[in-house]
Amino acid sequence: MFAELIYRTKRVYHLVKTGLLEGLPAEIRYKFPARKLKIITITGTDGKTTSCTLLYHVLRQAGKRVALISTVGALIDDQIIDTGFHVTTPDPAAVQKFLRLMVAQGIEYVVLEVTSHGAYQYRTWGIHPLIAGVTNITHEHLDYHLTYDLYVEAKAAALNAAPTIVLNADDQSLPKLKKLINFKKHRVLTYSQEHRLPYQVDRAIQQRFPENYNRMNARLVYKIAQELSISNQDLIAAVGSFQSVTGRMQFLQLDLPYKIVIDFAHTPNALENALTSLRKTLNEQRGQGRLIAIFGCAGLRDRQKRPMMGEIGTRLADLAVFTAEDPRTEDVWSIIRQMKENLTENHHKIASVGDRQQAISWVLTKIAQKNDIIGIFGKGHEQSLCYGTIEYPYSDESAVKAALGIK
Repeated sequence: MFAELIYRTKRVYHLVKTGLLEGLPAEIRYKFPARKLKIITITGTDGKTTSCTLLYHVLRQAGKRVALISTVGALIDDQIIDTGFHVTTPDPAAVQKFLRLMVAQGIEYVVLEVTSHGAYQYRTWGIHPLIAGVTNITHEHLDYHLTYDLYVEAKAAALNAAPTIVLNADDQSLPKLKKLINFKKHRVLTYSQEHRLPYQVDRAIQQRFPENYNRMNARLVYKIAQELSISNQDLIAAVGSFQSVTGRMQFLQLDLPYKIVIDFAHTPNALENALTSLRKTLNEQRGQGRLIAIFGCAGLRDRQKRPMMGEIGTRLADLAVFTAEDPRTEDVWSIIRQMKENLTENHHKIASVGDRQQAISWVLTKIAQKNDIIGIFGKGHEQSLCYGTIEYPYSDESAVKAALGIK
């Protein structure tokens, strides 16, 4: 109870410090750029980046001038912008400056990925989107938001900024979100795997995305595109030409007898979805290949999910290699021990290698066999690995190439 009181008090602090003292002056300095743009925001636990990037691609296909701010980076039209952002939703001064740049370049639409931290801390100050959508809300960030209910509240704050809200009717968060949204003030739409899509749209989504969770992301984008009067023809063309987002189900194009895929999955839900999808891929290919998962859990972050991640990995993979994922000031072996805490079976399917590069090298040079699929999870697009308080240059793709002697 006391912890929740402190949590709610901190939000008032952020309203003053981040909103009024940082956001408002930035709005004034950059002449209220958000008012001159049509902004669409997407929030959720998993799938935000893919959904935002797909929507950006759909709008470009439709001939719109559009910009994107997501975890992976920022784009104006097809120009990659060096923002220096190290979080999904940057501070309000940086956001306002970037929006001003978009206005100056004649941008009409902005697709913005919004996190629970960003909404709770008023980093999106001054942004009133036309439409706000949500992918899903599952277990994550409870080290910060304390409880799932408070986590959903933070997501609802991001959604309530828009007059039109698009909810996932299949997600566990739906009943809670409905209680936090004023249906008299907001127009609320839903999408679901049960909703019938036009045949050609459904076919394009099914062909492009083998993963069920990405099909749901595409359904969210389709719902938003309809609201923006984007034609089905433009959406179908965009889905067909959509390239995978860096670090999201990224199959490395290497001439090897086995497959290597890099994915950002760092939550229980994302890991379960990714492994389930890869198992389906493995079952569809001929041969006796195995599914090998390499992953860890971040230090100084939600400890509750560690045993959940461990259980999912050992249940769904043939071999789960527990390793480092930004241990920060925690001991990596202590994190790995916590990943094993609730395991009552499948102990024979676990290997523990504390160093992430060594874990990848060991699997690729000693363990991997013909037809195997090796999934490397948790880092995705990221270009550093944090030990102590220092971010060391690192990427999973570079680690794979180093293990295989590829320059």
